[in-house]
Amino acid sequence: MVMSVAAPQARGKYSEDKIFGANNRANALADKLGVDRVINGTVGSILDEDGNLVMLDVVRQAFKELLPKDIISYAPIQGYPEYLDAVIDQCFGASRPDGYIRACATSGGSGVIHHVIHNYSEIGDEILTSDWHWGAYGSMCIDNGRKLREFELLNKDRKFNFEDFKAHVTDLVAKQLNTVILMNSPANNPTGFALSGEDWDKVLAFLQEIVTNKEKNIILVPDVAYLDYSGEKSECRRFFKKFGNLPANILVIVAYTLSKGFTMYGQRMGAMIGVTSDADVAEEFVAINQYSNRATWSNSNSAAMKAMIHICEDPEKIKQLDAERANYFALIKERAELFMQEADACGLVYLPYLSGFFITIPLLGSQAVCDELEKENIFLVPLGKGLRLAVCSVSKKKIHGLAVKIKTVTDKLGIDR
Repeated sequence: MVMSVAAPQARGKYSEDKIFGANNRANALADKLGVDRVINGTVGSILDEDGNLVMLDVVRQAFKELLPKDIISYAPIQGYPEYLDAVIDQCFGASRPDGYIRACATSGGSGVIHHVIHNYSEIGDEILTSDWHWGAYGSMCIDNGRKLREFELLNKDRKFNFEDFKAHVTDLVAKQLNTVILMNSPANNPTGFALSGEDWDKVLAFLQEIVTNKEKNIILVPDVAYLDYSGEKSECRRFFKKFGNLPANILVIVAYTLSKGFTMYGQRMGAMIGVTSDADVAEEFVAINQYSNRATWSNSNSAAMKAMIHICEDPEKIKQLDAERANYFALIKERAELFMQEADACGLVYLPYLSGFFITIPLLGSQAVCDELEKENIFLVPLGKGLRLAVCSVSKKKIHGLAVKIKTVTDKLGIDR
């Protein structure tokens, strides 16, 4: 019997992160053989065509201009007011929804998900998300004494599966006071799929209908981590406008992060943005989540917030920011299109991709496929129902021929979808 002094709810927890594990193996092999001989399609960070980690020039300059006090000071627990204003503006752009809008700084987008689960659901509740989702959702639910429940993201026509979504929400609303819905769109991780404007209309109409005249609440959480690489700046934000003037018992909490859009991956800086038609709900949003900040990481990253403030207070720097993002969005799109063209040519099936950092190949036995690919110095991420390829980090030169290599391995192993 293994000795343990952990509390009962903590026993047996083990953090074996397949993404960073594969990334570490890929980096070690690249150090040994050379970067050119290794394909690392694991971590969701942008690498340029030479394999260098991308930090936007405007962000690099903003950090260089920080004063020592900007870097080392304790920031306000809610976040600098100028930062919160900048976050709201950068997130919504010209599609700011009507209503009371409040923001609270968090430790990346992960901090948003943590606080939502902790503050808007009860112990034992089920949290709803799609079957294709970021793996940390499940870990955070378990760590907070909740369960993650999945609806099928795609129907047989490879469109948003509204009927399955509707069935799961209906069941949860009947059983729970609050129904928390994590909706990673646009540029879903791991698929690159996104809800259309019509999809959002159906979702919001249904949510309003199901809580009308009921003492039940919906907490809708659009996780927009990849927003700035999901399309043209104004167009990809239009859906935000739909979140205005919803009933008081539907609270929208947008999970926003600087990790991708500002290439501040390891700075762990983000914000939760609440949108509500009720003043009391808005004030409660700030109070309880600011309290949870103090009860977890306390103060957020001052330097990251100050860097964003410096960029967003200067119109010329915002223009530079937009231009740099557009360039890398175009590069990622070129990589994805090349992979999909070659996948189509060789018969390798992938899930519907519209934009974002990742493409997913649905199949069974993903770990066996990854193990075999690693023998050829190719590193991907095994998922429960497929393989994830980070097109954000693989050059076009390395993308070329990759689909055929994956198809060859799946055929060799007799892997079935």
